[in-house]
Amino acid sequence: MTPGSILILGGGCFGLTAALELRSRGWKVSLIDQGALPHPDAASTDISKVVRMDYAADAQHTEMGVRSIERWKVWNARWGVDLYHEDGFLVMSRAAMQPGGFEHDSLHYLSGLGHALRRTDSAMLREKHPVWNAERYVEGYLNPIGGWVESGRVIAMLAKEAREAGIELIDHVKAPRPIFTAGRCTGIESADGRSWASELVLVASGAWTPEVLPHLQNVMWTTAQTVFHFQPSQPERFRAPAFPVWGADIAKTGWYGFPANADGLVKVANHGVGRRVKASDARVIPEGEEEKYRAFLRETFPSLAEAPVHSNRVCLYCDTFDGAFWITHDEQHQGLVVAAGDSGHAFKFTPVLGEIIADVVEQKNNAWTLKYRSRQPIAVGSDGARAS
Repeated sequence: MTPGSILILGGGCFGLTAALELRSRGWKVSLIDQGALPHPDAASTDISKVVRMDYAADAQHTEMGVRSIERWKVWNARWGVDLYHEDGFLVMSRAAMQPGGFEHDSLHYLSGLGHALRRTDSAMLREKHPVWNAERYVEGYLNPIGGWVESGRVIAMLAKEAREAGIELIDHVKAPRPIFTAGRCTGIESADGRSWASELVLVASGAWTPEVLPHLQNVMWTTAQTVFHFQPSQPERFRAPAFPVWGADIAKTGWYGFPANADGLVKVANHGVGRRVKASDARVIPEGEEEKYRAFLRETFPSLAEAPVHSNRVCLYCDTFDGAFWITHDEQHQGLVVAAGDSGHAFKFTPVLGEIIADVVEQKNNAWTLKYRSRQPIAVGSDGARAS
């Protein structure tokens, strides 16, 4: 496909990386967002996201994780600031690891690829990671390659690079929506009457995608997940190497979290089915949510259980029925490409997403894109180990 003009709706990790990659390939790119860049309510805009290669025996996402980690390090060097922190990824199980389980299969698959993972039991947990309740968690492993990224700052850096690359960034657009004319997407319009035309439109609007493109609501929907930031009195106890990024029996419970950041905040989150919502709804923390978190902390990290809450937020996912991204030319509308369906595990792949999306836009062969093309829903699935 010969480079032409493209409008991108959404300035998160999908939209900005696609914009930069397409611009480097000669496209005339404009990007529209309904808020500021970074958007304060977007899933990408938080203090941290997990970066890992650990995906059980999922070869593609493991490979994408490895490639992404390599590029996160390149980005650190390019930006002159370490926004990716390689503190490691520790996963522990409440029972012995079993074949078919996330911990067991990740350990054996990655070890088979030559990665040096450290198997961990209760005794080692007690010695090396003393804030854990070693009586409750009996087996797991530490992957020293992986960690976390300062996601909100990454989006700000990508937006800065987009401006410097000559990409037109149009923010604070009121309720932007695609324009459809005779079965073709011809541009984007706003609720206050402005409009923009383009040869192609890429919708990368994250949790807003099911509202922007209602014909996709049978394959993707918006879910709300709660995140808490605790402020312990001794944050140094909750930093790597003693306290790396972690998952606590994550495939069964959904609990995961991060070491204390520079402000001494420890982020704790729970990935699960979530609550079906609209992205335009008010963000509300469910009643009893803080106590649910504290009950988990009392069982897992007792010394964090009574730490004050610094802040909390509702993080919105755009979940697909099978947990795989949705990056494809739309089957119902010519001129429309969709890059959405983060399903709670996209941000770690930010360094490779732009290339994947641009190849789909240009209809180029890329083995990684096959998993994300348009497909029919077969069953609702949820991988509890995919949380970001």
